[in-house]
Amino acid sequence: MDIWIIEDGEKTGPLTDFEVRRRIADGRINKDVPAWHEGMKEWRKLGEMPRFEREFPSPFQSGEAIDLDDAVESEPAQAIPPLPPPRDGGEAHLGRRFWARWFDLYVFAGVWWVLMAVTGQDVAAALVNPWVILLQYVPWFVLETFLLQRFGTTPGKWLMDLKVFNEDGSLLSPPQAAHRSMRVLFVGLGMGLGPVSLVCQLLSFITARRFGRPVWDHAAGHRLIAAPLHPVKVSLYVIGLFIALLMQFIVVMPHVFEDAARRNPEMRVQLEELKQAWRKAREAAQPPR
Repeated sequence: MDIWIIEDGEKTGPLTDFEVRRRIADGRINKDVPAWHEGMKEWRKLGEMPRFEREFPSPFQSGEAIDLDDAVESEPAQAIPPLPPPRDGGEAHLGRRFWARWFDLYVFAGVWWVLMAVTGQDVAAALVNPWVILLQYVPWFVLETFLLQRFGTTPGKWLMDLKVFNEDGSLLSPPQAAHRSMRVLFVGLGMGLGPVSLVCQLLSFITARRFGRPVWDHAAGHRLIAAPLHPVKVSLYVIGLFIALLMQFIVVMPHVFEDAARRNPEMRVQLEELKQAWRKAREAAQPPR
């Protein structure tokens, strides 16, 4: 994470966590130095930031004497330069949010349907069961809650170099992560229910353009931090998304075609003709014995 500090009235940065800690250890900066990183609403003293507060022992821990006169008389506040401008076109990052979200959902759905087939479940019946379709993404959002409060990201967000923080730069607590995931499931995706989901996504896009972040982050004061995209991660994203879609296609599409053929006798005949043509093409491609 990039850190900015104020030294002698000048803005210095970006600095890495390691560089800031090294300057603290060397005595080059103290706990009263104003600091800021993406995800914070305003500048704060370095010693008040959860990320660095342990680097500064309290007077009782260090054995230093406390000067009451200095404690009473405070120096006038130093004028602090404005926050550095946001990168990558602002905080919303709507395109990267979109692709990260659907990567997670497609990968989960691919694993879901493969497990259904491997464990011998009736995939055809599940495809027409409204309760299965309604609730199939609930386990993912339970998993997402854990990932956000533990790592601040998900597989899709990690590949898109995105992380979710609170305003003060801390990770979401378990209740905060759970509330955020529920808002995304109900408000952002409409439980994945076809037209309802499209309407919810459109409204989420409009609110994100207006407030600079989606409603589930705006309401709770969460911030999305984006790092520059990494070519290797983008390549892994494309490969992973292709595999996830292929998994769903292999498991789900035969049942979809079969159901469509049962409803339309003419389509059944066409499918049989395609199967026969495929068999003949495979036989013709085999070398003579």
